[in-house]
Amino acid sequence: MTNGATKSRIIPAWLRGFGVQITLGLIIGVILGLVARNLNAGLPEEEMSWLSSVLAWLGGTYVQLLKIMIAPLIFAAVVTSISNLRKVANAARLAIQTLIWFAITAFFSVTSAILIGLIFKPGINSTIDAATAAEPSKTGSWLGFINSVIPNNILGLTAKVQDSGTTLDFNALQLIVVSMAIGIAALKAGKAAEPFLSFTESLLNVVQVVLWWIIRLAPIGTAALLGNAVATYGWDALGSLAQFVFVIYLGLAVVIFGIYPAVLAYHRIPVIGFFKRVWPITSLGFVTRSSMGTMPVNQRVAEKSMGVPRAYASFAIPLGATTKMDGCAAVFPAIAAIFVANFYNVELNFTHYILIVLVSVFGSAATAGTTGATVMLTLTLSTLGLPLAGVGLLLATEPIIDMGRTAVNVTGQNLISVIVAKREGLLNQKVWDAAEHGHSAFDEAVNEDPIDAAIDSTPEHMSESATTPSK
Repeated sequence: MTNGATKSRIIPAWLRGFGVQITLGLIIGVILGLVARNLNAGLPEEEMSWLSSVLAWLGGTYVQLLKIMIAPLIFAAVVTSISNLRKVANAARLAIQTLIWFAITAFFSVTSAILIGLIFKPGINSTIDAATAAEPSKTGSWLGFINSVIPNNILGLTAKVQDSGTTLDFNALQLIVVSMAIGIAALKAGKAAEPFLSFTESLLNVVQVVLWWIIRLAPIGTAALLGNAVATYGWDALGSLAQFVFVIYLGLAVVIFGIYPAVLAYHRIPVIGFFKRVWPITSLGFVTRSSMGTMPVNQRVAEKSMGVPRAYASFAIPLGATTKMDGCAAVFPAIAAIFVANFYNVELNFTHYILIVLVSVFGSAATAGTTGATVMLTLTLSTLGLPLAGVGLLLATEPIIDMGRTAVNVTGQNLISVIVAKREGLLNQKVWDAAEHGHSAFDEAVNEDPIDAAIDSTPEHMSESATTPSK
């Protein structure tokens, strides 16, 4: 720890906060993006400047580094969390409350989005040419969603053979299901499974060491990702869909600045304190456009800045990264469905709006933590009987909208872990107070030596120093 503390003194005090570093990354990213966009102006459409190429490469590499750790992190974290939850009374109640609050916040999010859609009426008098609508690459259905929960193999892996080689991918939701089943089975096996549970704890610590290295690169990754977005998508990408984008972002703003603060206030959790701590996650989600890619950092913020015990955070955050999608599964499909209905002159009634709410509350897992929400939108449109061709009308705005959606998603995932821990009296007061004084335990973890961090990150008991943050 001393070695890590000595290193941190080299960095100016005002730069040690992870949130400050992310903010600087955002500012630098915008500047670099504007410069790259100006350099691209005189080039053919299919070409890009050297700066755009560098930004695209850096940003893509950072997201890949995050994603490569997702599979081992989910497996080790979920199995270990189930093992640790056995030490706590009412573990089942924690899981049930998590799912209930997923549904409650999704309900209010989609309801507010429907009201905003009814007020602004996106799609009416639109100048979009329906003939130019692109075909969606993916579609969703209830049967497909149910099938996606059932693993194809023990790791939920899929393989794709291309000219460049064979690539492996995984279904996060399937991996969580498998990990939960293995964790429960290990508990049932008793002493015979203790070596296996010890192995998963060791694996989790090894994964955490690698994650420290990746997390330290977050400000650079943020600058590259946002710079690439600014260079690639300008205001001209909105075109005649500018009103739709505005209404979507208004709906997202109502959720993150209206509904979430109301939930925090109801649980007597300081609103400003929460958003100060969650800011690195919100901004990182905005630029990466991936809940799963942000999940490793999200979990560490929950533990090291919010004071959520690891045993619960390692269960709630991975689960939320696949099933808690207020941006992709509540706000976006509700407003987009109203847009499509208005565009095709289809009148929606009260029953349709109830169906939108039900799809948003119960179908959010269909997004599976990947970038984009096309699958969720097609699921909503097919349930309402609206033309699926309407999805193609909105694909041009997908990258711009997805940044805001993901920012809301990851913020909501962290929110649920905090309020459920608060309801059970599990928030660590010392961790919360450290962040309140401007230098959180998460900042210390990012700046300390990764080997020391792994040694210090042994699983804690849920009841240790578990008190409620003062208002």
